[in-house]
Amino acid sequence: MNEEVELIIEEARDRMEKALEHLEHELARLRAGRATPALLDGITVDYYGVNSPLSQVSNINTPDPKSILIQPWEKNMLGVIEKAILAANIGLTPANTGEVIRINVPPLTEERRHQLVKQVRNEGETAKISIRNSRKWANDELKSLLKEGLPEDMEKNAVEEVQKSTNDFTAKVDKVMASKEKDIMTV
Repeated sequence: MNEEVELIIEEARDRMEKALEHLEHELARLRAGRATPALLDGITVDYYGVNSPLSQVSNINTPDPKSILIQPWEKNMLGVIEKAILAANIGLTPANTGEVIRINVPPLTEERRHQLVKQVRNEGETAKISIRNSRKWANDELKSLLKEGLPEDMEKNAVEEVQKSTNDFTAKVDKVMASKEKDIMTV
């Protein structure tokens, strides 16, 4: 295969890998009934005029499976962190003890579990669409190379290679989704 074709295939795989990584990141933020610091990802606080991630202004621990403990590096940040968690609207209520902020993670109801599974499936479908878009992009690039004189058999082999990558990444998405669904439905 020539160098341009290999670059197109590699770029398509990179795009597919990014779609899978994005899915994993999004699913880590979904709460499966257990406390995890990832539940607080994406929450930022105003730290002396700079929007900073919560993890950069405090220690976040899970002393047990049902609670999260946030210990700010500066006590004057307690109120700011508490407000940021409430404003994030993640369905968790912080309790400020004056030293630390404790968040109790309530067990999920059956109805909420089914909502989360739907959300997992939506995220998975979004990832699959992104993977298919990567395949379409690669195939379009290969067709344009074919018009520029790329041999047909080389183009056909490259299209098959891209399809194989598409199938592999779609299977990985299905596996990640099944794992998260199992995690959510486990009581």
